[in-house]
Amino acid sequence: MTVSTDSKKPNLFQLVGYYLGKRLPDSMLDWVREDLTGPGATRRVMLRVMVPALLILAPFWLVPTAMWVRASMTIPILIPFIYFSHALNKIWRKHMLRVHHLDPDLIEKLERERNAGKHQSYIERFGPRPD
Repeated sequence: MTVSTDSKKPNLFQLVGYYLGKRLPDSMLDWVREDLTGPGATRRVMLRVMVPALLILAPFWLVPTAMWVRASMTIPILIPFIYFSHALNKIWRKHMLRVHHLDPDLIEKLERERNAGKHQSYIERFGPRPD
């Protein structure tokens, strides 16, 4: 089985490598840019972090004990995973943009464009920010 590098989307092996932080071929840069900056990028990255955590914690739910004991074994571990995946989301996305030699500030640029209407409304209502 050969791995094609001319494709626009990664195959399964390339996708797993990408999820682990490896660089994809230049032919897939548009896909990478959309994955890291497009709609739902934050959600996708958080889910990618949650999958290994859930796989590690799932066996604890097979322990024959009360539900509250299972919850007390897993929830204190799961909460930091959720917290840190959200807190480090932009940092990881910027890192992956750098790995692919794309502009890491693209994330902020797109957010500013998305929120331009809110900022303009604020300026019209309260005036420009004093510097």
